[in-house]
Amino acid sequence: MPGRLTLRNPAATFRSGRRSGRLRTAALGTALATVLVPGLSACGGQAASAAGSAAALKWTSSYFPAHWDPVVGGSGAQFRELALVYASLTRTDEDGKAVPDLAKSWEYNTRGDVITFHLRPHLKFSDGAPVDAAAVKAAIERAQKQKNSALFGDLTSIRSVDAQGLDAVIHLSQVDYQIPQLLGERVLQIASPKAAASPEKLDQSPVGAGPFTVTQLVPGTKAVLKKNPDYWDAKNIHIDTVELTSAPDASTVVSGLQTGVYNFADITPSQADAAKKAGLDVFVQPGFNASNLSLNTNKAPFDNDKVVDAFRYAINRQEFVDKLTFGYGSVTNQPFPKGYVAFDPQSADAYPYDPAKAKKLLGEAGYKPGALKLSLVIPAEDPQAEIVQAQLAKVGITVTIKIDKNWATPFFAKNLTFSLYGTTGRDSAAQTLTAHFGPNGPLNLSSPYEPTGFEAAIAKVRQTPLDSPDYPKVLQAATRAGLKSKALVFTYSSPNLIAKSKSISALPKNPAHIDWTGVTIDGSN
Repeated sequence: MPGRLTLRNPAATFRSGRRSGRLRTAALGTALATVLVPGLSACGGQAASAAGSAAALKWTSSYFPAHWDPVVGGSGAQFRELALVYASLTRTDEDGKAVPDLAKSWEYNTRGDVITFHLRPHLKFSDGAPVDAAAVKAAIERAQKQKNSALFGDLTSIRSVDAQGLDAVIHLSQVDYQIPQLLGERVLQIASPKAAASPEKLDQSPVGAGPFTVTQLVPGTKAVLKKNPDYWDAKNIHIDTVELTSAPDASTVVSGLQTGVYNFADITPSQADAAKKAGLDVFVQPGFNASNLSLNTNKAPFDNDKVVDAFRYAINRQEFVDKLTFGYGSVTNQPFPKGYVAFDPQSADAYPYDPAKAKKLLGEAGYKPGALKLSLVIPAEDPQAEIVQAQLAKVGITVTIKIDKNWATPFFAKNLTFSLYGTTGRDSAAQTLTAHFGPNGPLNLSSPYEPTGFEAAIAKVRQTPLDSPDYPKVLQAATRAGLKSKALVFTYSSPNLIAKSKSISALPKNPAHIDWTGVTIDGSN
């Protein structure tokens, strides 16, 4: 699927993506035996002793990777875990801007259709292969062509790549100044081309040029990593070992943090108060999370504009915030948080809660109270669905919730009529917009429909340099054009929440990313 974004949690929308988290059934069934990565000496006993060292991170994650091949798994929320192993051309700073990672710098040609990334010299992957332009070319081409790639839709602007030593020259099919934002941790985590020659083996034995290397892997359950001395910024990585485990039942995570079984975990808003009372630090990580109702305008009743508008007015966004986010979330009618450059203030309250107006519109569409009956198809139990069901009942719409664990197949095939979705967005705002509103957008349940004016508006975004004084205005205009879409009704957003031991220092507040640069762990706590 092109432009795939990340699903959120069923308790705060669906957790961790089509290929990850609670939907990783296939991966969990593949292997139970421990995989020792070839060429590395760590074993289970060494890992256990390392876990008690002063600079040991013990991270339990609800987003444990179902796939360690970044081409397959890197588009979901698990990109944060994969970033332990893999580095990218760029990364995102606290302002949400692209800054150097494997690439020390880059520049466009005068037309804006060729960008050259200059890689840092003398870098190598953990298998000894050089980090050069040939590796970048191989990574992009594999992401575009590999059969099970989750990333090919993100790279449609890239026509070809020339490898010239440490210079990766990327030729674009259109003017697109979003490329530095796009080719960061989410979309192009670069694996060793030597290891990636066998994607199946890479999926079990990841080889990157990131801050850590995997020494032990139990698929779907546990990974043990050690600091990579060859990482370009190794001097600012102060963690020696990482033990990453798949999170147990949510009710036991806080107690596990209290007793020292873990010292770092993602939590739901409902757990935040308990974590604080337990003396843990609760880190509120900014992000681009936004939940929505997805409507298919190619199917009745959403082929009637009055029904679509009735749904827009029937939704009480504040109820989602009050019941699901425990004070950490906020209402939203767009895929960006307030204060972010792509947030459009002009669209902030376009369809306020008005159940009387919703009833009137349904009557005008020919539906008497109780006459409109719909199935809401979701992959797992979700309190969000129950809120939607209750709110629509108040305006005379009967909703039956149907759980389909294989929900992703009909959703991405655009065969469902009505569903829910939630995403963590993209570092490239243009990519977030096209994924939601573009004619081929994976989150546009009404494909190939797109709102009038959106194509021209997003083209103008791509043609505007990120440092242009006009960029915010142009980007917000594209958001405004996209929000005319009849296919999505946004409801609320919630930040990512992390509970950690006080022994772990503060993390950089990079939107949606977990950055270990400069983070220390005090072994005395």
